[in-house]
Amino acid sequence: MAINNSVTQLNIQQNVVPTKQDSLPIEQSTKYSEQLEEVRNLLKYSEQLEEVPNLLKHVEGVPIKLVEIVDVLQKLCINHNFEQEIDSIVKTHYTTISNGHVSNHDQSLYEVSINFRILRHHGYYIPADVFARFKQKNGMFLEEMAKDVKGLMALYEASQLSIEGERILEEAADFSSHALKEMMPFLDEDEAIMVKNTLEHSYQRTSSTFMVKKFIKHYSGTTMSQLAEMELAKLQALHRTEVTQIFKWWKELGLAKELKLARSQPLNWYLWPMASLEDPSLSEQRLELIKPIALIFIIDDIFDVYGTLDELVLFTEAVIRWGVNSLEQLPYHLRICIQALYDITREISDKIYKKYGFNPIEYLKRTWINLCEAFLVEAKWFASGHLPNADEYLRNGIVSSGVEVVTVHMFFLLGCATNEDSATIIKDNPGITFCLAKILRLWDDLGSAKDENQDGHDGSYVTYYMRENEGCSLENAQEHVMSMISNTWKQLNKECLSPNKFSAPFIKACLNLARMVPMMYNYDENHSLPLLKDYINSMF
Repeated sequence: MAINNSVTQLNIQQNVVPTKQDSLPIEQSTKYSEQLEEVRNLLKYSEQLEEVPNLLKHVEGVPIKLVEIVDVLQKLCINHNFEQEIDSIVKTHYTTISNGHVSNHDQSLYEVSINFRILRHHGYYIPADVFARFKQKNGMFLEEMAKDVKGLMALYEASQLSIEGERILEEAADFSSHALKEMMPFLDEDEAIMVKNTLEHSYQRTSSTFMVKKFIKHYSGTTMSQLAEMELAKLQALHRTEVTQIFKWWKELGLAKELKLARSQPLNWYLWPMASLEDPSLSEQRLELIKPIALIFIIDDIFDVYGTLDELVLFTEAVIRWGVNSLEQLPYHLRICIQALYDITREISDKIYKKYGFNPIEYLKRTWINLCEAFLVEAKWFASGHLPNADEYLRNGIVSSGVEVVTVHMFFLLGCATNEDSATIIKDNPGITFCLAKILRLWDDLGSAKDENQDGHDGSYVTYYMRENEGCSLENAQEHVMSMISNTWKQLNKECLSPNKFSAPFIKACLNLARMVPMMYNYDENHSLPLLKDYINSMF
């Protein structure tokens, strides 16, 4: 682990600190005090960073303790400081278990569950039958497990990393969730809160930064919680700086001024790169990724509320031809959007080329063509009165979700391609993007309210499914969609297991995108997004 020696970068010498005899202006004296306080905080931060590797060395030879520390580092969102140590611990632990040096029969439900979750979280395949010994001959889970709160929470968390066909993990999810709910009235307040958080916001399917304050409180008084508090404060300051830059960029772009009916929500858009690229060192990538995200929303609104069908056909053709005498026939407000798309895509491609030596513009262009063609399909459906069946709608809706645009930009911004061979990985392996897009589309269509600033005409999988299944209630349709989302998560879990052609940072970013989806689309009965509001308040 390399610790950034930020203290020396401040270049504060002892001889510039004012003595009692000095008569400095109040403003200058305050400035020195602030600098000294920053130095003290940085020194404390550096000391605490050093304490974690010492703690890891202290528990060497006790695998479960090492796994627990890895778990805490991840939950407190300080794991990026210790990636090498964590990778080494997890790899060694997997090798030990794979070689049979750890007996599953000697471990508790909690130990088996946390081992399973941490290893699968890091891409290592552990068979689900490690949980078989916790079942009775009749196939039911052991009754005594129903009283083990810690073990049940760990089991439920482990079950969220299931892949298709793992019936035992489906049963584990049902058993543990039911048992935990039954126990909640009899738990003390702290335990009840942890159980509630586990059931509502499992680690695998929830943005880690959304839960970080709760975990800081849970681990209060430890070195790692203190480090997490300082890290969170630094991260919040960094995010505020980035938001300021984004608002400046958005204002200067001028699209909001010309397209007054389109959404203008740079803060909400920023939440996507903020959550997906959570490592503080990825500031540049976050500031670039928000640009295509903003354009997705603007172009979506153009297709929904601005253009006539003829104009939308011309708009799509302009994207397909990409700059070849394609703008003359478009009205001004559509022309400036297309021009912004050209300019931003070229600028991002140039930056990626300068940094990594490969120009991805053809790959980026293809995602925009796919998106606009999918938008146009929906526009033609609406104009003609055609009602697609649910599967037809969903196939197109997966593309019109815009997820492909985001993941492909993210892939290149993270430096995952330095030549044509490595660039084709994102094209030849669409599974992760497909799962992300399906999860987002289905969650979006579950929403009970449209975006408050959008009056377009969107379809809905729920609506089409109910139309095809006579007598199906809204509640039944929504249950069906939630089941589809759960199954798609199983596909995504499988796509993220090793061996994998994608880098760990890219996989992590994609999972973070999926984890962000419920916050962005989970409307309550008041047609608002309470989870999203909580997240914004927490991070800013």
